[in-house]
Amino acid sequence: MKPDSLTLMPNDAMPADTSIALPRDRWHPLEIAFWLLPLASYFLFPGYLVLASQVMIAGLFAMSLDLILGYAGIVSLGHAAFFGLGAYTAGLLSVHGWGEPISGMLAGAAVAAAFGFAVSFLVVRGQDLTRLMVTLGIGLMLYEAANKAAFLTGGVDGLSGMNVGKLFGAFEFDLEGRVAFWYSFGVLFLLFVLMRRVVRSPFGLSLRGILEGGRRMPAIGANVSWRLTCVYTLGAAIAGVAGALLAQVTQFVGLDSLGFPRSAELVIMLVLGGTGRLYGALLGAAIFMVAQNFVANLNPAYWQFWLGLLLVIIVLFARGGVLGGLESLRDRTRGVAASKRSLG
Repeated sequence: MKPDSLTLMPNDAMPADTSIALPRDRWHPLEIAFWLLPLASYFLFPGYLVLASQVMIAGLFAMSLDLILGYAGIVSLGHAAFFGLGAYTAGLLSVHGWGEPISGMLAGAAVAAAFGFAVSFLVVRGQDLTRLMVTLGIGLMLYEAANKAAFLTGGVDGLSGMNVGKLFGAFEFDLEGRVAFWYSFGVLFLLFVLMRRVVRSPFGLSLRGILEGGRRMPAIGANVSWRLTCVYTLGAAIAGVAGALLAQVTQFVGLDSLGFPRSAELVIMLVLGGTGRLYGALLGAAIFMVAQNFVANLNPAYWQFWLGLLLVIIVLFARGGVLGGLESLRDRTRGVAASKRSLG
């Protein structure tokens, strides 16, 4: 099974008398170092705080898809539907006088979760191709509905006029992005801890079982459909949080938040970082967002070409994404070291 933490870390063994092999919920030093990086960037790159916030939001969004794709095997090309629902919910509340950030974010999560639960019964019943088409269709229908309801969403012009209140009633969102940075980082870290606990729990192990041998799971009494419904709803809720965060940070919501390109970009992020690894989703989102920003500045006409080339290189030489490639390199290095020791 793929680890849910950094792939360079050793797997933790459980005591011999434990009936279910759950990994210990302790933090490896590499994990701590990973989370110190964005904190360091706050002081080292103060001119890129807005970009850093968007990277963290993209990472949260990518983890929400990894939860249902990398751990449960539910393929989706319409995950942006939940992102957009969260964004429009928080945006509409702000436009109509309710600009408190935390409650607006929770409202976005609730609406996205409710919609995810409702459509999950259509999604989990099929297999890969069916799920792909159903999720794509749901995303396209929601996009067109938002486009037609221009009186509510602003249509192609987007939803503007948002007035987001102070965070915790004390910290006003500033143009430099300082408050947005800490807001995004705090939400990302808390939800990462939640997802980390989920994928390391017996429920998370059952999702692994469904992914690797779903037809055998009912034989041991596991309700596959219900587990897939639960994880799909949770993934939708987290995507809604990401959408609400972006709406509050940028104070604008456009139709692109619901569009297919955003779902496609999300899949690219997972391919870059590696599926079935929460850190892979974060790393893939960071690579994609930073590369998109800097390559677009260097070569605005051909930035998509260079991003495509990067994706092809990673797929060819690191089948499991960047973290998968690092994991393979680690294993080969250990193998060479073990061979040298055996030879004396």
